[in-house]
This record gives sequence, structure tokens and C-alpha cells, in this order.
Amino acid sequence: MLQAMVRLLIVALVIPLGLDLYMPVPEDNPITPEKIELGRQLFNDRRLSRDNSIACASCHDPNHAFAAPAAIPSGVFGRRGRRNAPALINRGWGRAFFWDGRSATLEEQVLKPIEDPNEMDLPIADAAQRVGLLPDEISRALATYLRSIMSGNAPYDRYVNGDRGALSEEARAGLRIFRGKGNCTACHVGPNFSDEKFHDTGIAWSGAFLDEGRAAITGQPADRGAFKTPTLREVEHSTPYMHDGSIDTLDAVVDYYDRGGNRHTLLDPELRPLGLSESEKRELVAFLRALSANGLGSPAAGRIAVLLCEAGGI
Repeated sequence: MLQAMVRLLIVALVIPLGLDLYMPVPEDNPITPEKIELGRQLFNDRRLSRDNSIACASCHDPNHAFAAPAAIPSGVFGRRGRRNAPALINRGWGRAFFWDGRSATLEEQVLKPIEDPNEMDLPIADAAQRVGLLPDEISRALATYLRSIMSGNAPYDRYVNGDRGALSEEARAGLRIFRGKGNCTACHVGPNFSDEKFHDTGIAWSGAFLDEGRAAITGQPADRGAFKTPTLREVEHSTPYMHDGSIDTLDAVVDYYDRGGNRHTLLDPELRPLGLSESEKRELVAFLRALSANGLGSPAAGRIAVLLCEAGGI
């Protein structure tokens, strides 16, 4: 009888409470601890920018919900981009990437800021040479690291899973507004509070479109001024808001939607004046704050489980 010991390495992302337990991962880019760590290093590596001045983390600050504190962050040589850097949270469940959805996968998305002239401005071949990797190794590692950045187990999640004391009375009232009078669930739905679709909320309209939004990708006039619905996870920590970073506080965001946005013909029909009272506005903001966890899920936060199993076989 031939005895053999088979050592199996099983790597699983520990999904926080409230998120979809299934995260789609490409078959050709399985998650491994080594790849997550390499991606983390690359995410913080300034060599990926032309003048070695910025890294991915410069615009997606881990201490700011992986978003940018500036309305429009600056790239190399002080160049100014066009849009706000959104929070990179729970993007493993994303179906479209960038505000205008121009990338269909994380593996594709992570390379574009490196090559963008207003961001890191470095051809990917040059970036690969600098760090001693192949371009697809950079792509796969960065995408894998982004999949490890998760936020769940917030007060809201504990509340809907039976802990009735997890939400304050004010936040519970805000949840009712969120689901009802506020009509927030028209766009902010599902575990990640985003329908991953594109909506014209009027932010790009000021008598004319200041940004074509999704239409620049699709060429469809109906998509003018439309942008992808952002997650509301960690929203209190990802200021400022909107694709252009034009709104500084959650209170101001609620005020904007309460008045029905900037009215024009392509405005999403779900947007309309809400008539919220001042107390209802405070309650809604209290609920939005209850979508933040104590700490973001990442390797540093111990959200990665590596299970080593031994099995015997003949």
C-alpha cells in the first residue's frame, strides 16, 4: 500500500457580515496570500508613477476609506485629473469600474491610472520593468489586493441579522426613510448599496453638461451626465462626494437630493423633491453613518483566512 500525504492550501476571503458570500473571481487569477501581499506592495509603490511621486494609495488613501480627501486629486507634476477618486471598497463584487464604467474587470481597471497622463503617466511596460514584473503580474496582483478590501459587519448589518440594539432609534428612523420617503433604494440597493448602474443625478448639469459621463463611453445621448452609483459602505469616511467631489458633507448630499437635484430633461426620473423635514434629514444621515464598520477588511485587518489542511491518501 502506497501511503501519501497530500497537503492542501485553501485560501478563502473571510466575507464580513452583510456582504454576498460569493465573490466572483476570474479562473485565471485565483486569490492567494502571496498575490494579495504583492498587490498591497504595488498599491503603495511610487515607482509606478513617471516621476516616482505618487502611488495608487496617494489617491485612494486607506485611512480615508480608500478614497481621496481632495475633490479632484492631483497626479504627477501637479497635473489635475477630471474626477473624484472613489472609495475602493467591496469592488470584488463590482460589475463596472470607473465613474463612467469604461472598464469591465478589475484586472483591466487597475492598469489605467498607471498609464493615464493626468494620474501616474507611465507606460505599463516601463512600470513593469521598474518593479521587475510582467504587466499581467501587476494587473493580477493589484486586482487581487482590491478584492481583499472589504467593509461589512456595520451596525446596520448586525441590526438586520437580529441585533435590535445595533442601531440607534434615530438610525432606525433613518432606515425607514432610506427605504421609503427618501427613495434611496431606487439606486442604492443590495449588500453593497449600489445597483452598479449609471444615473444622471444632475450633478454634471449647470445649464449645459460639464461632464458627458457614461455617454463618452457608449456614444448614447441618453447617457449624458450619467455616472455609476457609488457604494454607501463607509460613506461617512469617503468625503467629498459625487463624481466631481463637489459636495463636502453628508448633510449637504441629503439637502441636494431633498430638493430633487439640478432639474433638466435627462435627469433620472427617480429624482424628485422629497420634502424631508430637518429631523428626517438628521435621521437619514444617522442611518448612513451606520453603514461604516469599525475597520475595513484587508489583510492587515486579519480578514484573510489561510487554512492549511492535511489529508492522507492511497
